[in-house]
Amino acid sequence: MSEESTMPGSSASVTPLVEMRDMYVSFGGLHAVDGVTISLNPGEVVALVGGNGAGKSTLMHTLAGARPADSGQILVNGKEVTIANPRDARAHGIEVIYQKLALADNIDAAGNLFLGRELRTSLGALDDSAMASATRDVMKRLNPRFRNLSTPVRSLSGGQRQSVAIARAVHFNARILIMDEPTAALGPAETEQVRELIAQLKSEGIGIFLISHDIHDVFDLADRISVMMQGRLVGTVDKNSVTKDDVLGMIIMGKKPAGLA
Repeated sequence: MSEESTMPGSSASVTPLVEMRDMYVSFGGLHAVDGVTISLNPGEVVALVGGNGAGKSTLMHTLAGARPADSGQILVNGKEVTIANPRDARAHGIEVIYQKLALADNIDAAGNLFLGRELRTSLGALDDSAMASATRDVMKRLNPRFRNLSTPVRSLSGGQRQSVAIARAVHFNARILIMDEPTAALGPAETEQVRELIAQLKSEGIGIFLISHDIHDVFDLADRISVMMQGRLVGTVDKNSVTKDDVLGMIIMGKKPAGLA
């Protein structure tokens, strides 16, 4: 049975979108993930932070089906699931927005949205009209200012490229997003676009695991912060209950501040 958790700022209990319980992942004799338990609620951003080698990316690779766990449980909407590969993850509504976005630079937003999953007419031809219409609809929902539907994505700004990558995920019913350094190398205006996108996703009940080294972005975007060190979970804290110095101390010292332990 799923454990219930409480949303930040609320007394109501909800069933998490996803829980990872007592997860272990080893490389040879090294525990890259060592007994980690973590959860994500609907409409919530949980930031995963820690130094290089902390285990946060390995943990998320396991959730995304890119790396098998040695042991542990994954529950989606309170039900235990098996995620052996990325196809399993997508079937359970889990998508990854990689730092490099995995977009095809030479084609437009619709081409990227349906890459590998193209719509076809009854005669087997590509249904460009239907794909363009669907892309227009999802972009209108996520980023109403996006107008460059026919522009190759190589010509788009960083924030617009993020919009395309996120639209591709949510169009195919992703409810759990893993975002890897979404504001890396973006300017202030583009970073604001990403913030607006994340706010829209949260309003739709989509949950986001945010991998980031930028403590300022973490406090701007996250509801809760999970700190990892040497494969272990140092702790998960409500953003509003800690300071940036508290979190930096957890990353460096590997323990919660006094009063939060």
